[in-house]
Amino acid sequence: MPRFLAVVLLFLAAPAAVAQSMVERFQDGLHYFRIEPAQPSTSDTVEVTEVFSYACIHCAHFQPTIAEWKKTKPAAASFVQMPAAWNPAWEMLARAFYAAEALGILDRTHDALFSAIHVERVPFRSMQDIADWHAAKAGIKAEDFLAATGSTGVNIKINRAKQLVARYGIEGTPSVVVAGRYRITGSSAGGWTEVMKVVDFLVAREAAARSAAQGR
Repeated sequence: MPRFLAVVLLFLAAPAAVAQSMVERFQDGLHYFRIEPAQPSTSDTVEVTEVFSYACIHCAHFQPTIAEWKKTKPAAASFVQMPAAWNPAWEMLARAFYAAEALGILDRTHDALFSAIHVERVPFRSMQDIADWHAAKAGIKAEDFLAATGSTGVNIKINRAKQLVARYGIEGTPSVVVAGRYRITGSSAGGWTEVMKVVDFLVAREAAARSAAQGR
């Protein structure tokens, strides 16, 4: 019986040891930063938000990592992308993101737009240029895309993104926010792959905290 109890205690202690090692590896203020005040979320899951811009070469480099993580992301997590709109050029591309999302063509244009800007060097000088490119890429009418970029729904999302990017304390892209509470960058985590390891750690911790608060 004593031997059996020792085995059980060892089994029970293992998760705690793993959690402790993760706590030591990912430290508040070093690998990630608290957002003060935390921004509320109405999602039932732990929302993971990538703040990005198509104009950002680092975001283009980060995109494959995001794509791979989405395939195996924790069950407790949901994922959204939020374009930064710090200047008129970036706002045009932010509107393009939300317009493509509204028209249901984002899966055909998202990666391709990164490539068009950073690999093919397509010159996008106006919203009309962007609309023409999306029309050719996704088989839609350029005027429909252009109308979507200035729609009420897109305007609301642009304004909300501007507010949240500021409240999150985002200073550069790409940055990842977990549950409106934590901000992670490639520099803080130590690389793009490491960013998602920190994200997984914070998602697990947030999910555990929510479960405990609900008495589960």
